[in-house]
Amino acid sequence: MSFINIQDIPSPEEFMASIPMSKELQNIKAERDKEIRNIFEDKDKRFLVIVGPCSASDEDAVLDYTYRLAKLNDKVKEKLFIIPRIYTNKPRTTGEGYKGMLHQPDPKRGPNILAGIEALRKMHIRSISETHLTAADEMLYPENYAFLNDILSYIAIGARSVENQQHRLVSSGIDFPVGMKNPTSGDFSVMLNAIYAAQSGHTFLYRDKEVSTHGNPLTHAIIRGYVNKHGQSLPNYHYEDLELLADMYYKRNLINPLVVVDVNHANSGKIYSEQPRIVKEVLHSRNMNSTLSSIVRGVMIESFIVEGNQKSDGGVYGKSITDACIGWDTTEELILYMAEHV
Repeated sequence: MSFINIQDIPSPEEFMASIPMSKELQNIKAERDKEIRNIFEDKDKRFLVIVGPCSASDEDAVLDYTYRLAKLNDKVKEKLFIIPRIYTNKPRTTGEGYKGMLHQPDPKRGPNILAGIEALRKMHIRSISETHLTAADEMLYPENYAFLNDILSYIAIGARSVENQQHRLVSSGIDFPVGMKNPTSGDFSVMLNAIYAAQSGHTFLYRDKEVSTHGNPLTHAIIRGYVNKHGQSLPNYHYEDLELLADMYYKRNLINPLVVVDVNHANSGKIYSEQPRIVKEVLHSRNMNSTLSSIVRGVMIESFIVEGNQKSDGGVYGKSITDACIGWDTTEELILYMAEHV
């Protein structure tokens, strides 16, 4: 075999014991999870806002950003439910480039996955402790989810992962919301098939055990635009797109139908500054159509302290080293706008 053993990694249980969630933090997460479930079950009409940097590469900057979100949350919590993005895995289309904190806790140094798992657990726990906001992360590697399953309140499955069987099966055993993105081709039926699979029970191999699940009724859709055969980014957040998805969604008789619109990526044509305009169009579409108001219940925004992005050795505090983000002032203005217009 061509695999070279670099170092052994302790089990998730060992990590949880060595870097634990305190009882107080467990209670905060339980209360947040209950509130999110109520939104998905339509018992709470608040609008979801999943917002934060493309990837969490600097703990201090991430905590600074999340603390700002927590203060802003106090102003809008009657209308909005804010979930900070603390993404510790970064998918790379070609396999090259910074792959996130799990791989590289220090972006300027080489990979060290053991140190990465320690760093991401400490960062998530510190964030909950200091802000009382539990976070979202991407499940890029299903086997790695186990290292954070006691911490997260939301998971996204990316456009390149949504067709993968293991992502669907593992999602069926998660107790909080999992958002399935449409694939890069834009085919809604692929995303809806993934939701159906994750809402169903399964028996499968996970890590070193045969496991069974009962299904996750909080699995839902995230639309993020798509790429055509010419490599052009095209949106799928317009009024007609939302109507089509709502019709397809309801015909499937899926549980708790809910859509989150990712306003960056192909939906923005990778022009990060378009995100506020897209959010406003989505809110307008909801306000024009009661069906869309019922099903379109959140947005996903890429935002950090400083707008734009930089190379991993750029050195600008609070500026993304992966995809470009809107800055804090724009973010604050946009969230206050949303609270007034949902």
